[in-house]
Amino acid sequence: MTQSENTSTNQSPHYVFAAKLKDVESAANSCLAVQIENRAIVLFYFNSKVYAIDNRCPHMGFPLNRGTVKDGVLTCHWHHARFDLLNGGTFDQWAGDVPSFPVQIRNGNDEAEVWFDIADSPMDKKMHYRQLLQNGLEQNIPLMIAKAVVAMANGDENDAKEEPKKGYTSDLIKAFKEGLEFGCRFNKSGWGQGLTIHTCMMNMVPYLGTQENRANALFHGLSAIAQDCALSPPRFEVSALPQPWLELSVLKRWFRQFVESRDARAAERCIVTAVRLGASRNELADILFAAATDHRFIDVGHTIDFTNKALEALDTVGWDNGDNEIVESVLSSLVLGYAKAERMEESNAWRHPVDLIVILEDAFCKIPSVLEKARRNKRKRWNDISRDRLVAWLLGDNTAQSIANELLDALSQGASEVDLSGAVAYAASLRVAQFHTRNEFGDWDAVLHAFTFANAIDQGLRRLKTPELLRGVFDAAMRIYLNRFLNIPPAPIPKPRLDSAAKEKGSDYYYYNNTNKNDDDGAINASKPNAEILLLDELPSVLDKQQQTNQAGQLVADYLYGGGNLDLLLATLGSLLLREDRNFHSIQMMEAAFRQLHRFNPGDHGDANYVDAEFVNILVSAARYLAAHSPSMRSQGRTFQIGNQLHHGKHLFEEKTLYFHIICLDDGTCAIMSVNLGKMVRAKSLFFFKLAQQKGLCPFELLAPDCIQVLTLTRLMWTMDYPKVPINFIVEYLHIMIIQSFCFLAYLYLWANKQEQIPQKDHNQFVLYFVKSLIIN
Repeated sequence: MTQSENTSTNQSPHYVFAAKLKDVESAANSCLAVQIENRAIVLFYFNSKVYAIDNRCPHMGFPLNRGTVKDGVLTCHWHHARFDLLNGGTFDQWAGDVPSFPVQIRNGNDEAEVWFDIADSPMDKKMHYRQLLQNGLEQNIPLMIAKAVVAMANGDENDAKEEPKKGYTSDLIKAFKEGLEFGCRFNKSGWGQGLTIHTCMMNMVPYLGTQENRANALFHGLSAIAQDCALSPPRFEVSALPQPWLELSVLKRWFRQFVESRDARAAERCIVTAVRLGASRNELADILFAAATDHRFIDVGHTIDFTNKALEALDTVGWDNGDNEIVESVLSSLVLGYAKAERMEESNAWRHPVDLIVILEDAFCKIPSVLEKARRNKRKRWNDISRDRLVAWLLGDNTAQSIANELLDALSQGASEVDLSGAVAYAASLRVAQFHTRNEFGDWDAVLHAFTFANAIDQGLRRLKTPELLRGVFDAAMRIYLNRFLNIPPAPIPKPRLDSAAKEKGSDYYYYNNTNKNDDDGAINASKPNAEILLLDELPSVLDKQQQTNQAGQLVADYLYGGGNLDLLLATLGSLLLREDRNFHSIQMMEAAFRQLHRFNPGDHGDANYVDAEFVNILVSAARYLAAHSPSMRSQGRTFQIGNQLHHGKHLFEEKTLYFHIICLDDGTCAIMSVNLGKMVRAKSLFFFKLAQQKGLCPFELLAPDCIQVLTLTRLMWTMDYPKVPINFIVEYLHIMIIQSFCFLAYLYLWANKQEQIPQKDHNQFVLYFVKSLIIN
């Protein structure tokens, strides 16, 4: 900071007067807090110089004028963060730097004035927030991540207008990319839960409705990455094979062979070489999906889901990055999971009493001929009746062999790969919708894994259709088969209410179906409960309690069947997910449910208000799973709210404030009972004065008019049975805001103690008188 003396009046337009130099020098601890242009600044006089910095500690907003300067280091007294007084730089990385401002001393002599440039903090905000995010990731500090994400989400309007994709600003994508690169580089285990949560949250951003929820989603994802990488050694990536490079088909074959033999480093070199060779995104996806489905339901479905999320993450940040560094980093991070994954061929449940592996391998041998037969017959559109029959068959008490045969028959009858994967994904979601709470709690994960695996296969087949990936549909069907006992007895799936119930006044469904209806003049009738309001009020309260699984599912079904707004429901479910502490499986469940809704378009049925029972049941599944895992401690939501409050200038710390306990009796006496410290709850003072005057309890005629104007009533409580006090009222916690309020309470005190000759006009004289009276008494 350069400090200079300048007497010229032609100064930079950003310089503003702050204080007289002598006032700064004589202030307590040589520190003076000032409020200029709605900004809190603190001036420190140290070593014959004046320093100006923001008066809010960047950590949690504590006023820095309450801190201490020693040897040029300012220490905040709340969490003991230390800052360089010259430039605001922090010595404690968890706190962040505080903005500092250039100072000038003008006029000189006894009239010297302190001016500072309020617009010229040397801090580059965008670089500052990117560094803040990087520090938060490196040190696993969620609050630092929250502050960076909130700031980036509230970027420039110009950035917001140029959204690359719906719901995404360029700054959000940059923050997402930062997390993606960090997670792939600094976790030796490679792609895992943290990066999957990160991508799930980014996929949900368009559904979340508000900017705050979008930032919150990204905060959850980035914090999950930081937690995954904490104390983990970095991952050293391998280089590509030396040139010249062989054909892509050879690299694919080698990659699968090395995964088969669990040789991760060799397989990783193959995938990096394929990227350098210039393989397209679909060709790279083909290599990965083929290896991920060479064995059955590997790693209980996580591996295929991780693969799908990695590809979706690259879709978000872009595949064309010059040297393809991020593509190499992301795809190679998957390989260790492929090599280490548990294979269901090694699982007793898949081998005994029925050998599912033999049944599946036999079906896989038939897939090419079945697809060729369907192609020759000019595959016809598979109808809804056939689809419903297949879903029922998958969920019924049928043998594993008959299920494999049904899938092959569906392909031969005209079902496309995506038709088949969508039907199996829907059947998997119904296992969740019908999961009975009599089961052990851990069994929720069994039905979840089947659904998220089936969704990943479905999303993959929408990217590219290959016989290798189609094997995953059969794997998912077998997992649904193995989960059949978790639906015995099946929990009832919510259905549309009967017409009689809809017509019955007083019923919820009556209100759902009679809401948002226009009156004759076209105005919306607000006299009945609104379905959106019922949803917003009831669903959060349901998830505030344990064991409300069925209630949450019923509420979602009633809302949708009653014509509720789907976008509002998705935004509400998303916000309810975000308020819970991070749970990997809950996030997987919600994101998979949202992704499955892509298949539904009410316009296909010729009715924009058409409600498809399938997407209702999918969301019922999501709501039931979320309710089963709610409520949690919700500490992460509090961390995000702190970061959000700090960004918007709200105060977390409040100065301790004096409060007087005053009892005013109906016999005209008044006494101060106690003095307390606490939080003010504001209310209008006029009510207090009118009420007090009506009761004739206090001699308000003694008070100066300005005392009456500034008095703030914080709480009023009536009591009829106060000990030894007849009809009375108690005024609790009168807040002393400025000297006039102080004077008012002093008047009451002196009046209650029968003091005479009270000064009424000179406030300073009055305060002195009051203090002396306290000492005397």
